[in-house]
Amino acid sequence: MDEATVIPTPARHDENFWSVVMAPVEPAWSEPGDDDTFEMDGKVLDAARALAERISTRAHAYRTAGQPFDAALMAAPDLQLALLRSLYEARLSVDRLAESAATAAGRGGASYTQLGAAWGGIRRQSARLKWPHAVVKRPADESIPLDYAGGAAVIHHDPGADAWWYTATAADRQEEESEAAYGTSAEAIARATEFLLTHARPARQDTA
Repeated sequence: MDEATVIPTPARHDENFWSVVMAPVEPAWSEPGDDDTFEMDGKVLDAARALAERISTRAHAYRTAGQPFDAALMAAPDLQLALLRSLYEARLSVDRLAESAATAAGRGGASYTQLGAAWGGIRRQSARLKWPHAVVKRPADESIPLDYAGGAAVIHHDPGADAWWYTATAADRQEEESEAAYGTSAEAIARATEFLLTHARPARQDTA
């Protein structure tokens, strides 16, 4: 039997959606193949080239002159330097996104061993050094801070209701305060993560 057939797949509106989603599936992923990595390389290169064209002084000169930017211009050494600068930004983006993913996974119950396995098979100690705040042991009712997708949230426990709730401010400055309606901290973390991801794009600043 195919493994996918034994993994529950509730719809978003189902009552048990979050309890099922927050129960880890093992294995969490299948190893990417060559086609997957080639496709990833292509998408990263496309994104880096787009940024290189925006920051390149030569490309800026072409835009100012009203001249089309021919793809052959990418052969210019200065364009390749702009591409290299763009790839550095891509690496920084990967680091930020990896920290967000590790934090969300760790606060949702993943161990440093699991985080290390996902990050190319590094050891548990190395994963702990890389993301020291991803997995935090704390009293069961202590508030849990969460940084994700450029925003931040705090998961709280309401002892009177014996339920969890969250406050969150997303990257686009949208704010949300939930009801104390979640039976576990993991479910509240998942809902806060969903909100932060939905509002991940920073608000555009108007320039005079």
